[in-house]
Amino acid sequence: MTDNLFGQHISQQFNAELDQLRHRVLTMGGLVEQQMIDAVKALVDGESALAESVIENDHKVNAIEVSIDEQCTQILARRQPTASDLRLIVAVIKTITDLERMGDQAEKVARIGLRLIEMERPQNDYIEIQRLGEHVQLMLREVLDAFARMDAEAALNVARKDEKIDHEYEGIMRQQVTFMMEDPRLIKRSLDIMWSIRALERIGDHSKNICEYIIYLVKGKDVRHTTLDQMKEAALGKR
Repeated sequence: MTDNLFGQHISQQFNAELDQLRHRVLTMGGLVEQQMIDAVKALVDGESALAESVIENDHKVNAIEVSIDEQCTQILARRQPTASDLRLIVAVIKTITDLERMGDQAEKVARIGLRLIEMERPQNDYIEIQRLGEHVQLMLREVLDAFARMDAEAALNVARKDEKIDHEYEGIMRQQVTFMMEDPRLIKRSLDIMWSIRALERIGDHSKNICEYIIYLVKGKDVRHTTLDQMKEAALGKR
Protein backbone atom coordinates (compact mmCIF):
# COMPACT_ATOMS: atom_id res chain seq x y z
CA MET A 1 0.00 0.00 0.00
CA THR A 2 2.90 2.31 0.70
CA ASP A 3 4.17 1.93 -2.86
CA ASN A 4 0.73 2.75 -4.30
CA LEU A 5 0.30 5.80 -2.12
CA PHE A 6 3.78 7.25 -2.51
CA GLY A 7 5.11 6.94 -6.01
CA GLN A 8 8.77 7.01 -6.91
CA HIS A 9 10.33 10.44 -7.29
CA ILE A 10 12.87 11.60 -9.81
CA SER A 11 15.22 12.17 -6.89
CA GLN A 12 16.20 8.84 -5.34
CA GLN A 13 17.51 10.82 -2.39
CA PHE A 14 14.00 12.17 -1.76
CA ASN A 15 12.66 8.61 -1.79
CA ALA A 16 15.30 7.63 0.74
CA GLU A 17 14.46 10.62 2.95
CA LEU A 18 10.77 9.70 3.05
CA ASP A 19 11.52 6.04 3.77
CA GLN A 20 13.88 7.02 6.56
CA LEU A 21 11.26 9.35 8.00
CA ARG A 22 8.65 6.61 8.22
CA HIS A 23 11.20 4.22 9.71
CA ARG A 24 12.20 6.73 12.40
CA VAL A 25 8.58 7.22 13.41
CA LEU A 26 8.22 3.47 13.88
CA THR A 27 11.46 3.36 15.88
CA MET A 28 10.13 6.09 18.15
CA GLY A 29 6.84 4.21 18.48
CA GLY A 30 8.68 1.05 19.47
CA LEU A 31 10.55 2.91 22.19
CA VAL A 32 7.33 4.42 23.53
CA GLU A 33 5.66 1.01 23.53
CA GLN A 34 8.55 -0.45 25.55
CA GLN A 35 8.38 2.48 27.95
CA MET A 36 4.72 1.76 28.55
CA ILE A 37 5.30 -1.97 28.99
CA ASP A 38 8.09 -1.34 31.50
CA ALA A 39 6.09 1.30 33.39
CA VAL A 40 3.12 -1.01 33.89
CA LYS A 41 5.36 -3.91 34.88
CA ALA A 42 7.24 -1.72 37.35
CA LEU A 43 4.00 -0.63 38.99
CA VAL A 44 2.35 -4.06 39.05
CA ASP A 45 5.44 -5.94 40.23
CA GLY A 46 6.79 -3.21 42.50
CA GLU A 47 10.12 -2.94 40.66
CA SER A 48 11.62 0.40 41.63
CA ALA A 49 14.73 0.00 39.44
CA LEU A 50 12.58 -0.55 36.36
CA ALA A 51 10.42 2.46 37.23
CA GLU A 52 13.52 4.61 37.56
CA SER A 53 14.73 3.36 34.19
CA VAL A 54 11.48 4.43 32.53
CA ILE A 55 11.78 7.88 34.08
CA GLU A 56 15.41 8.23 33.01
CA ASN A 57 14.69 7.09 29.44
CA ASP A 58 11.94 9.61 28.82
CA HIS A 59 14.52 12.06 27.50
CA LYS A 60 15.27 9.62 24.65
CA VAL A 61 11.68 9.85 23.45
CA ASN A 62 11.82 13.63 23.63
CA ALA A 63 15.10 13.74 21.72
CA ILE A 64 13.76 11.57 18.90
CA GLU A 65 10.69 13.80 18.58
CA VAL A 66 12.86 16.92 18.24
CA SER A 67 15.13 15.21 15.71
CA ILE A 68 12.28 13.97 13.52
CA ASP A 69 10.56 17.35 13.70
CA GLU A 70 13.76 19.00 12.50
CA GLN A 71 14.03 16.51 9.65
CA CYS A 72 10.46 17.30 8.60
CA THR A 73 11.23 21.02 8.62
CA GLN A 74 14.27 20.46 6.42
CA ILE A 75 12.28 18.39 3.93
CA LEU A 76 9.57 21.04 3.76
CA ALA A 77 12.16 23.74 3.11
CA ARG A 78 14.27 21.86 0.56
CA ARG A 79 11.76 19.66 -1.25
CA GLN A 80 8.55 21.71 -1.02
CA PRO A 81 6.51 18.48 -1.18
CA THR A 82 3.00 18.43 -2.61
CA ALA A 83 -0.05 16.14 -2.45
CA SER A 84 0.53 12.81 -0.68
CA ASP A 85 4.12 13.67 0.25
CA LEU A 86 2.95 16.79 2.05
CA ARG A 87 0.26 14.79 3.86
CA LEU A 88 2.97 12.37 4.98
CA ILE A 89 5.03 15.17 6.51
CA VAL A 90 1.97 16.61 8.28
CA ALA A 91 0.94 13.17 9.55
CA VAL A 92 4.45 12.46 10.81
CA ILE A 93 4.65 15.76 12.71
CA LYS A 94 1.30 15.08 14.37
CA THR A 95 2.10 11.44 15.08
CA ILE A 96 5.39 12.12 16.84
CA THR A 97 3.65 14.72 19.01
CA ASP A 98 1.19 12.09 20.19
CA LEU A 99 3.96 9.54 20.68
CA GLU A 100 5.89 12.00 22.83
CA ARG A 101 2.80 12.56 24.96
CA MET A 102 2.38 8.81 25.32
CA GLY A 103 5.95 8.71 26.60
CA ASP A 104 5.03 11.34 29.17
CA GLN A 105 2.08 9.23 30.31
CA ALA A 106 4.32 6.16 30.62
CA GLU A 107 6.71 8.19 32.77
CA LYS A 108 3.76 9.24 34.92
CA VAL A 109 2.79 5.59 35.46
CA ALA A 110 6.37 4.83 36.50
CA ARG A 111 6.41 7.69 39.02
CA ILE A 112 3.10 6.53 40.47
CA GLY A 113 4.55 3.03 40.68
CA LEU A 114 7.36 4.35 42.88
CA ARG A 115 4.78 5.82 45.25
CA LEU A 116 2.69 2.65 45.34
CA ILE A 117 5.74 0.57 46.26
CA GLU A 118 5.70 2.36 49.62
CA MET A 119 2.06 1.37 50.26
CA GLU A 120 0.40 -1.89 51.18
CA ARG A 121 -0.43 -3.91 48.08
CA PRO A 122 -4.08 -4.70 47.34
CA GLN A 123 -5.26 -8.31 47.35
CA ASN A 124 -5.64 -8.35 43.57
CA ASP A 125 -2.02 -7.22 43.04
CA TYR A 126 -3.07 -4.40 40.67
CA ILE A 127 -4.52 -6.86 38.17
CA GLU A 128 -6.86 -4.18 36.81
CA ILE A 129 -3.89 -1.98 35.87
CA GLN A 130 -2.10 -4.91 34.25
CA ARG A 131 -5.12 -5.83 32.12
CA LEU A 132 -5.81 -2.28 31.04
CA GLY A 133 -2.12 -1.85 30.23
CA GLU A 134 -2.16 -4.97 28.05
CA HIS A 135 -5.16 -3.71 26.09
CA VAL A 136 -3.63 -0.27 25.59
CA GLN A 137 -0.30 -1.80 24.55
CA LEU A 138 -2.07 -3.93 21.93
CA MET A 139 -3.85 -0.86 20.59
CA LEU A 140 -0.55 1.02 20.32
CA ARG A 141 1.19 -1.90 18.62
CA GLU A 142 -1.62 -2.27 16.08
CA VAL A 143 -1.72 1.42 15.23
CA LEU A 144 2.03 1.39 14.63
CA ASP A 145 1.53 -1.58 12.32
CA ALA A 146 -1.24 0.31 10.50
CA PHE A 147 1.12 3.26 10.12
CA ALA A 148 3.88 1.04 8.76
CA ARG A 149 1.51 -0.38 6.12
CA MET A 150 -0.35 2.91 5.51
CA ASP A 151 -3.55 0.91 6.05
CA ALA A 152 -6.64 3.07 6.61
CA GLU A 153 -8.95 0.11 7.24
CA ALA A 154 -6.62 -1.28 9.90
CA ALA A 155 -6.45 2.17 11.49
CA LEU A 156 -10.25 2.25 11.64
CA ASN A 157 -10.33 -1.13 13.39
CA VAL A 158 -7.81 0.09 15.96
CA ALA A 159 -9.80 3.28 16.57
CA ARG A 160 -12.86 1.19 17.42
CA LYS A 161 -10.96 -0.38 20.33
CA ASP A 162 -10.74 2.96 22.12
CA GLU A 163 -14.36 2.61 23.23
CA LYS A 164 -13.57 -0.71 24.95
CA ILE A 165 -10.62 0.86 26.73
CA ASP A 166 -12.76 3.80 27.85
CA HIS A 167 -15.40 1.40 29.19
CA GLU A 168 -12.79 -0.60 31.09
CA TYR A 169 -11.27 2.60 32.48
CA GLU A 170 -14.64 3.85 33.72
CA GLY A 171 -15.31 0.52 35.43
CA ILE A 172 -12.03 0.68 37.36
CA MET A 173 -12.72 4.28 38.35
CA ARG A 174 -16.12 3.32 39.78
CA GLN A 175 -14.54 0.43 41.66
CA GLN A 176 -11.89 2.66 43.25
CA VAL A 177 -14.50 5.25 44.28
CA THR A 178 -16.41 2.46 46.03
CA PHE A 179 -13.26 1.32 47.84
CA MET A 180 -12.56 4.86 49.09
CA MET A 181 -16.13 5.26 50.36
CA GLU A 182 -15.98 1.96 52.19
CA ASP A 183 -12.54 2.52 53.76
CA PRO A 184 -11.05 6.04 53.89
CA ARG A 185 -7.65 4.51 54.68
CA LEU A 186 -7.49 3.40 51.04
CA ILE A 187 -7.97 6.87 49.61
CA LYS A 188 -4.30 7.60 48.92
CA ARG A 189 -3.67 4.29 47.19
CA SER A 190 -6.94 4.43 45.25
CA LEU A 191 -6.16 7.93 44.01
CA ASP A 192 -2.80 6.77 42.69
CA ILE A 193 -4.46 3.82 40.97
CA MET A 194 -6.95 6.21 39.40
CA TRP A 195 -4.16 8.49 38.18
CA SER A 196 -2.29 5.53 36.69
CA ILE A 197 -5.26 4.18 34.75
CA ARG A 198 -6.05 7.71 33.60
CA ALA A 199 -2.54 7.86 32.11
CA LEU A 200 -3.11 4.55 30.33
CA GLU A 201 -6.48 5.69 29.03
CA ARG A 202 -4.80 8.79 27.62
CA ILE A 203 -2.32 6.58 25.75
CA GLY A 204 -5.34 4.93 24.17
CA ASP A 205 -6.67 8.34 23.17
CA HIS A 206 -3.35 9.27 21.57
CA SER A 207 -3.34 5.96 19.69
CA LYS A 208 -6.77 6.81 18.31
CA ASN A 209 -5.42 10.19 17.21
CA ILE A 210 -2.75 8.41 15.18
CA CYS A 211 -5.50 6.32 13.57
CA GLU A 212 -7.07 9.57 12.39
CA TYR A 213 -3.75 10.76 10.95
CA ILE A 214 -3.36 7.50 9.01
CA ILE A 215 -6.80 7.89 7.45
CA TYR A 216 -5.94 11.48 6.56
CA LEU A 217 -2.64 10.37 5.08
CA VAL A 218 -4.10 7.57 2.97
CA LYS A 219 -7.47 9.05 2.04
CA GLY A 220 -6.79 12.78 2.24
CA LYS A 221 -9.77 13.29 4.55
CA ASP A 222 -9.60 14.95 7.96
CA VAL A 223 -11.57 12.75 10.36
CA ARG A 224 -10.71 14.51 13.60
CA HIS A 225 -13.74 15.28 15.80
CA THR A 226 -15.93 12.89 13.80
CA THR A 227 -17.94 9.81 14.75
CA LEU A 228 -16.75 6.26 14.13
CA ASP A 229 -19.35 5.95 11.38
CA GLN A 230 -17.91 9.00 9.65
CA MET A 231 -14.40 7.60 10.12
CA LYS A 232 -15.57 4.35 8.55
CA GLU A 233 -16.99 6.16 5.54
CA ALA A 234 -13.71 8.04 5.05
CA ALA A 235 -11.48 5.03 5.65
CA LEU A 236 -13.33 2.60 3.40
CA GLY A 237 -14.38 5.05 0.70
CA LYS A 238 -12.47 5.66 -2.49
CA ARG A 239 -9.78 8.31 -2.60
